[in-house]
Amino acid sequence: MSGRISGHQLLKGTRDALPLLPFAAVVTVFLIVPTATVIVMAFFADGSFSLDRIAALFSGTALTALGRSIVLSASTALIGAVLGAVLAWLIVSSPPESMLRRAVLAVCSVLAQFGGVALAFAFLATIGLNGVLTLWVKEHLGWDLAGSGWLYGLAGLILVYSYFQIPLMVIVFLPAVEGLHEQWREAAVSLGASQWQYLREVVVPLLTPAFWGSALLLFANAFAAYATAAALVSQGSPIVPLLIRAALTSEVVLGQAGFAYALALEMIVVVALVMVAYNALVRRTARWLK
Repeated sequence: MSGRISGHQLLKGTRDALPLLPFAAVVTVFLIVPTATVIVMAFFADGSFSLDRIAALFSGTALTALGRSIVLSASTALIGAVLGAVLAWLIVSSPPESMLRRAVLAVCSVLAQFGGVALAFAFLATIGLNGVLTLWVKEHLGWDLAGSGWLYGLAGLILVYSYFQIPLMVIVFLPAVEGLHEQWREAAVSLGASQWQYLREVVVPLLTPAFWGSALLLFANAFAAYATAAALVSQGSPIVPLLIRAALTSEVVLGQAGFAYALALEMIVVVALVMVAYNALVRRTARWLK
């Protein structure tokens, strides 16, 4: 009897798992296999174990690109987190049936996914060297918005990345803000707390883990972004993703594919560490969102 029950349970479990097979196949082909390939190829050269490719990560070029990637990701994550959190708070403060609230949420959902070549072209056409706004301001006000080409460097990447980081922050941080119960505010007020004391003593401590968790998610998003930077920066390799492109496509220095594997492994490690910290903060937030 026990064997028949176990067999029935096994059959039921197998049947329930069948719909997950396509997802498992996609994850295996597009995530597990590429990750395993990067790890293996970063440590093996010409069929034998070697640390030469890992040692190349400590070269001046690689360290400079890593430093710029961290600056880019951290600055855009902080900008996006602060401005996005303020916008999320304003959204929650408006009535749920408000058309403005629904419109802002819809716009944020679209802009959070608006990146790549299209976003780079939008900024180039607007404030590039021959952008519409650049030419108009130069003609009517005498100012040169493009300057010395700052849009095509690290400063330009920070501006462009912030464009999709802010709405992304709204999307990921909004559930935490909506999780604040009105009863908590009423209880604080009934105990004599002012609005400022309620924000400082209740709201900020509760939202801090969610805020930093969302900021870490924005950091990982910016650190791994490639298409926007590739379309905006045509020369040089100021960040790690562009350095990987240069290692794979360079016609000056050949045979750098192994270096690209090491750089990719470096990105995997950084993003993995960030996501571990993000999950820890999300678990803390989930305790009071239930």
